[in-house]
Amino acid sequence: MDTIRPNGSGVTLIPCANPFAQFQTHERAIRSGIDRVLQSGHYILGAEIAEFEAAMRAYMDVPYAVGVASGTDALAIALRAFGIGAGDEVITVSHTAVATVAAILMTGATPVLVDVDPNFYTIDPGRVRTEITPNTKAVIAVHLYGQAADLDALMKIASDYKLKLIEDCAQATGARHKGRCVGTFGDAGAFSFYPTKNLGGIGDGGMIVSHDSRMAETAYRLRQYGWDDKRETFYPGFNSRLDPLQAAILSAKLPALDVDNKKRIHLASRYTTGLADLPLIAPAVRPDSQHVFHLYVVQCADRDNLRNYLAGEGIEAGIHYPKPAHKHGGYTERMRLAAAGLATTDRLVSRILSLPLYPELTGADVDRIVDAIRRFYQAHLAGDRDKVA
Repeated sequence: MDTIRPNGSGVTLIPCANPFAQFQTHERAIRSGIDRVLQSGHYILGAEIAEFEAAMRAYMDVPYAVGVASGTDALAIALRAFGIGAGDEVITVSHTAVATVAAILMTGATPVLVDVDPNFYTIDPGRVRTEITPNTKAVIAVHLYGQAADLDALMKIASDYKLKLIEDCAQATGARHKGRCVGTFGDAGAFSFYPTKNLGGIGDGGMIVSHDSRMAETAYRLRQYGWDDKRETFYPGFNSRLDPLQAAILSAKLPALDVDNKKRIHLASRYTTGLADLPLIAPAVRPDSQHVFHLYVVQCADRDNLRNYLAGEGIEAGIHYPKPAHKHGGYTERMRLAAAGLATTDRLVSRILSLPLYPELTGADVDRIVDAIRRFYQAHLAGDRDKVA
């Protein structure tokens, strides 16, 4: 199977992510699932959704799972299901996909953005405590890059202040903390099945998981206009149904999720070993947690030059994210920033670089990437190691 593709110059390109390679890996099962949906004649909700929800309940070890149209909708519907809306505040981070903040705004609530921990890049629990007001109703913990936020501390805060804790697991499907899947610790977990995710579809998709029966029942209604089983609406809802084709694709791929995540972990370890003596900061792994490396993100002082050099070598590196949420013009007037500021977030933006990582990446690909990075430092930064951190 090809894990690289040619570009216009004839140099083979290693992409940062490769959902097409995932399709090739699971093609037979995916095509079988798609054909099953087409032959069923049932193209909205139905048995395919119910079966995938059941599979996710079993995998996550939770009683409730609600398939929705996207990870953004999963967050927004979870918030709405808890009655959170206009006049309420939801604390989260700016160092995340802007979708996290967009979901809060979809409910009419106000995002309150706090800084991240400088080692793990996830929400800093100490900063959360300082921003709680009488209007605070929830905290969204983003499990960034494939690893859990500090769930123990966040659960204590949620309990102390009677807040809802919602886990944004878009980048961490299959990640674990103390042996349990992320998404099962808080009041709800929200997942994205965007094609590049650890469990990705061929299009959009999302899911809410929970132990809360009332929340789950409300979410089931909210995903389809607020309807009950008799199609009677008691409150406004969304049109946010998981597509049966996506459910079939995801059902085909779910059995391989843990194996694929182990491949990611192995490749990440190979990166860390190969880059160990260079002026880079490798990802830190939180104790008692399993990092599933949706992204392998390093920090370096000369990020843009390194990225350009890698591009010239046929290696696509990404930046997640080049602009934090509080710097997006369409959002700035609708959020509140932490009084303590976002110094760590602002510093990370110019230093982070995502190296290629996906299950179909080979060890030889990683070696090629590591060799290119080593050549960059040998040529451009020899003797300049004091630039790191």
